Amino acid sequence: MCKILVTATNYSTQCKKAKELLEHNGHEVIENMFGRPLTFDEIKNVICDVDGVIAGVDAWDENIFVLAPKLKIISRFGIGVDNIDIVKAKEYGITVTNARGSTNAVAELTIGLMLSVLRDIPNLDSSTRKGYWERFVGRELSGKKVGLVGFGHIAQSVAQKLRSFNVEICAHDKYPDAKKAADLGVSLVSFENILEECDIVSLHIPSLKETYHIMGEKEFQMMKEGAVFINTARGALVDEKALYAALKSGKIAAAGLDVYEKEPVDINNPLLKLENVIATPHTAAETYETIDKVSMITAKAIIDYFNGKEPENVLNA
Repeated sequence: MCKILVTATNYSTQCKKAKELLEHNGHEVIENMFGRPLTFDEIKNVICDVDGVIAGVDAWDENIFVLAPKLKIISRFGIGVDNIDIVKAKEYGITVTNARGSTNAVAELTIGLMLSVLRDIPNLDSSTRKGYWERFVGRELSGKKVGLVGFGHIAQSVAQKLRSFNVEICAHDKYPDAKKAADLGVSLVSFENILEECDIVSLHIPSLKETYHIMGEKEFQMMKEGAVFINTARGALVDEKALYAALKSGKIAAAGLDVYEKEPVDINNPLLKLENVIATPHTAAETYETIDKVSMITAKAIIDYFNGKEPENVLNA
């Protein structure tokens, strides 16, 4: 029997099939009962006897690995692995996998934020409930030029869905898929071109050293006057002070944000004080459909590993 620590939250209630699958295969499941990411001390208290981990967004680095002599696999409950030091994990003989089950959910919320920002839906809902009858004049998505920074699975799904909105779509990617772009009617352009010409700029790249604050003061000033900014990728991609200044000055008309430099986001974050910001709590992947897919993918990765099979989506082979 292997002990599997699950730090993703609400596992028993939302991932019953995956938990049953693990237990049916002889594994003991240790759950996160805090309803939030675990702290270093909380992980430290249990990790010495753990064989595998299904990880949420807690930090997994050498400080943990050195305390975990039995740990053999970390299966990330989601796509992003910026919270896991996959290089150090390999040095300690720990396999790291992720789960690509949230593509559709993130793409849908991305478009939802675009529509919400253009029509100011949350603020109008709030004011209507308070008895006001505002004659707000919004903007339509149709006819806009949308720029996708990054053109991986999520951005491609966004592009697929946007086609029905009669928009022009551009994308920039370090390793562009020209065939997929052509199939979706997407023009591959430079990063600078997206900033200078697009009415909506949406981020879809991972958080890496080279992408840290890829959107800063210079980049926001390059954007089209009155453009809209969307981020459902990672908070570290954006210099929040620079974004605040661009929104406050009106250079950027509005922003839809699902991710932040510090999470959970501080309620005193100046961005949350702006009426032209629509904020959600890193919830893009949080759908029942995604949770079901990801829970089964991660459980299967754990089971395959301990059955001597190569798990899917190994990131540090």
